[in-house]
Amino acid sequence: RDRAGEVKENGNEAFKAGKYQEAIDLYTEAINLDPTEPLYLTNRAAAYMGLKRFRPALEDCQQAATLQQASPQSKTLLRLARCQLMLGLLVAAASTAKEILSIDAYNPQALELQEKIRTLETQVKNSKNAKSRKEWDLAKSTLDECFRAIKGEVPTEWRLWEVEIALARRDWEKADTAVNEALRINLNSPDVLALRGLVLFLSGKMGPAKKHVAHALRLDPSCEPAMKLRKRVMDVERLEEEGNAAFRSRQLLEALEKYSRALERIGKAEEEGGGGHIRATLLSTRAAAFFELAHFGEALNDATSALELSPKSVQLLRARARIYLHLQRFDSCVADFKSAVKQAEGQGTDGEIQGLRLELMKAVAAWNKNYYDTLGVEMDSNESDIKAAYDREAWRCHPNRGGDMKRYRQVIEAYEVISDPQRRVRYDMGEIEGGVNDDGSFVVRVVVEG
Repeated sequence: RDRAGEVKENGNEAFKAGKYQEAIDLYTEAINLDPTEPLYLTNRAAAYMGLKRFRPALEDCQQAATLQQASPQSKTLLRLARCQLMLGLLVAAASTAKEILSIDAYNPQALELQEKIRTLETQVKNSKNAKSRKEWDLAKSTLDECFRAIKGEVPTEWRLWEVEIALARRDWEKADTAVNEALRINLNSPDVLALRGLVLFLSGKMGPAKKHVAHALRLDPSCEPAMKLRKRVMDVERLEEEGNAAFRSRQLLEALEKYSRALERIGKAEEEGGGGHIRATLLSTRAAAFFELAHFGEALNDATSALELSPKSVQLLRARARIYLHLQRFDSCVADFKSAVKQAEGQGTDGEIQGLRLELMKAVAAWNKNYYDTLGVEMDSNESDIKAAYDREAWRCHPNRGGDMKRYRQVIEAYEVISDPQRRVRYDMGEIEGGVNDDGSFVVRVVVEG
């Protein structure tokens, strides 16, 4: 025991010098020499706390408290409560603080700690309540406060809340990071594995999703979240494959039916980010089937819904731009192609970018034909045909005759451009772009090369 005491003193010197790992090693040696001395355990716990390693510190404090069970010591219990608080074990921390105050009712450190516990309990409650009300931003900010309040390992329950909130906020990167962290700490938890599978499924990663679900069910064959997710993943995968096969064989109505059933299985729950990337993918595929059937309105609805889920997708932007082109909504078509080019410049290949730019140029050319369409003339019409068409259209839609002011402005501005030989040449060459303002008037923009 004398030797253990000497080693402990050396540990104290290392601790005072801030050499916490050296102190831990020395206290461990002292514990091995005399495992019945709680002081060595509490000292090692303090060194662990200095390194913010609260889990082993907690274990040392619990062991020391057990050794002191016949005569509980406030100092040991106080250190235990601090570890519990730093690990987010609020019920245990509150119970330990209460035990300290039963020994020393006016212990200032225990009273201060009790107040911190209550504050954190309130923050946790606020986050849970915000989550139940689907106030996701508030749920996130209050949970972030809880994370900042503790210094050690985040409780698994909190980490799972973080995943759920991230999914609802469609923050896929955060959801992936948080669920991986939860899985690192709880490698063999069926529930955590199932949640990881859900994140992968919603991200459109079907293979990895199935692997995590299978692992969860090997650990617990009755894990309900894993069982439900396995059925859901298999259904969606099967229906998508059947839809694709029908699409390839030009059985487009059958393809639509399969894709629609797959979308029903995916769902669009707010808690799951509206269905995530997997829903965006299926919506895009169904939009393609609608497009092939010339159901452009339905195709546009699906493409727009898909972009709400995946707003930076080059493929989706291009798909919707092509739909707008067929609907002759040239302003929206050009806007989507421009957005697609911008996104592709950061992530696409040179060939993809060049292809998008070519489609953009063609869309602008189609948009420019609007002036001729507005007057109801062909691009090779002569001056007299254009003047006659203008007189006809202006008379027809004049506001004094009960016509539409928006249409009237379009007719005037179209005539101003294509009745001027020089402006008409530049317009036909794409050097002047025609668009439409919110009020219905055309926007005339000169394209400057440089």
